[in-house]
Amino acid sequence: MPDATMPRHPRADDLYPAVAESGQFNPHIADVEYGALDGLIGYAVRRAQLHIYEDFVRSLQAWNITPPRFSAMTVIAHNPNLKLTELANILGVARSGAVLLVDTLEAMGMVERQPSPTDRRAFRLVLTAKGATTLDEITRAVTAHDARVTAHLSGEEKQRLLALLNKLASGPDAG
Repeated sequence: MPDATMPRHPRADDLYPAVAESGQFNPHIADVEYGALDGLIGYAVRRAQLHIYEDFVRSLQAWNITPPRFSAMTVIAHNPNLKLTELANILGVARSGAVLLVDTLEAMGMVERQPSPTDRRAFRLVLTAKGATTLDEITRAVTAHDARVTAHLSGEEKQRLLALLNKLASGPDAG
């Protein structure tokens, strides 16, 4: 159940001025010529990302959880003894960004820093009991969100899209 004491998350249409009157990003506005943009993979991925992100934000706004917070909580939950620098590398963010992320999750009561059992100079990141319970709840909400935004794709199309996006993200030298 969402925590009423958490600060209110901004609405998607407050965050994105490109959001249509319907409250959703309009990836193609009538009578606008997009030129080369229509043939660019990066532009298509960004349009899809905006649509998916908006639904994600709406799905988890009651918990004040953003995609980076969800990602961090998930990685922390599944990787015991994880250090802050390792989290930053996994998420692909600067160490300072990971510090801010963990500070926020710590202030929300989701994560805590504990002394590392293997390195006296470092701390490991762990979910609190509240964080573990919340992660279970939000994972169900994220799973429903993912099913909702991909409902118009077949199972085969979803698997193919996921494989292609992972290949694209890996870069040309990944083989």
